[in-house]
Amino acid sequence: MLRIIGIKLRISGYEVIAVNDDHQALHIVEHNCPDIVLLDIMMPGTDGFDVLRKMKSLPYVPVIVLSARQENREKSLALGAKTFILKPFNIDQLVTEIKAVLDHNDER
Repeated sequence: MLRIIGIKLRISGYEVIAVNDDHQALHIVEHNCPDIVLLDIMMPGTDGFDVLRKMKSLPYVPVIVLSARQENREKSLALGAKTFILKPFNIDQLVTEIKAVLDHNDER
């Protein structure tokens, strides 16, 4: 899934840094300050909720949470996610959501 999303985003003109653990993700956010983070709640070794909590102490980066469980929506948004996408999803829908979040962030 990570590879497919990365390919689609690169084709759509985005630069992608793909990581698959919380330590790498937090390091990238802290040191590279990406424009946006796509965060899956199910991660090896931890969960996306922990990452969202830890990101609050880092420079602000909008987060789109991906999850197969609808019940994760409210908690994700309460922890600071800009939006939530339920899996499975249409990859074009994801690109549209990314563009919307980035456009909204540019208006700030």
